[in-house]
Amino acid sequence: MKRLKILLVTTLALLTACSNGNQNKNIAMGVVEIPNENDGLKLLQQNCYACHSVTSKSHDEIIAPPMVAIKRRYKRSYSTEEEFVTALTDWVLDPIEENALMFGAVQNFKVMPKQPLNKEEVTKIAIFMFNNELEKPSWFENHFNEE
Repeated sequence: MKRLKILLVTTLALLTACSNGNQNKNIAMGVVEIPNENDGLKLLQQNCYACHSVTSKSHDEIIAPPMVAIKRRYKRSYSTEEEFVTALTDWVLDPIEENALMFGAVQNFKVMPKQPLNKEEVTKIAIFMFNNELEKPSWFENHFNEE
């Protein structure tokens, strides 16, 4: 009877742990938190859109390329999420001209200044960018098609 109680309690504990809905993934080494998609969006809006504006009226008003342009360019060179996230994160954490992928943007706007973001934050932004549609300025498609 005692073994049956232990077995029931253990089974109940395992079932509860597996279905707790807190977006954690149990693995043999411990618990890894799955990034919340909204974290990436919030970080993007708070840290990137000041320069990579989606509300500019024309290409002449911008001080940096729109995030949708960055996404398109990086996806052309890095088609998997892992490659994309690594490349974009590396650039944002250490933006130097020699490592630039967007040569036209560097010529037009200069090299992006180093940002006060850590790797985890930049990774969340890059994951969000790769997996979601990004806002684009109203003029973007016409400009993109002309280029």
